[in-house]
Amino acid sequence: MVINMDDLPKCSKCGSEYTYEANGWYICPDCAHEWLKDAASEDEEKEEELIVKDAHGNLLKDGDNVTVIKDIKVKGASSAIKVGVKIKDIHLVKEVNGHNLDVKVKGFGSLLLKSELVKKSN
Repeated sequence: MVINMDDLPKCSKCGSEYTYEANGWYICPDCAHEWLKDAASEDEEKEEELIVKDAHGNLLKDGDNVTVIKDIKVKGASSAIKVGVKIKDIHLVKEVNGHNLDVKVKGFGSLLLKSELVKKSN
């Protein structure tokens, strides 16, 4: 039986197109990720995980705490969000006009922010 390489799914971990099939498993030679052949259709349906990085390249995830690294002017507000303001419990969202964080800032309420304006804090 000849298998066409175009019929094989790309690796869900690294995106490599060089996956191969062996004994009911798909295997990626680049990152060594293995997954069941039956699970491949489930992986394709699963929504891609958002990858969001802060200004220093640290990976952010839902629930992280961040600190503002640059003054942010807010439309309709009389003042700006100042450097050093700590924001707790961020939520990652699909990018909307370059904004990919949904946050609540004391004194400003709920806002969408760009991840490059914050740094991850403990």
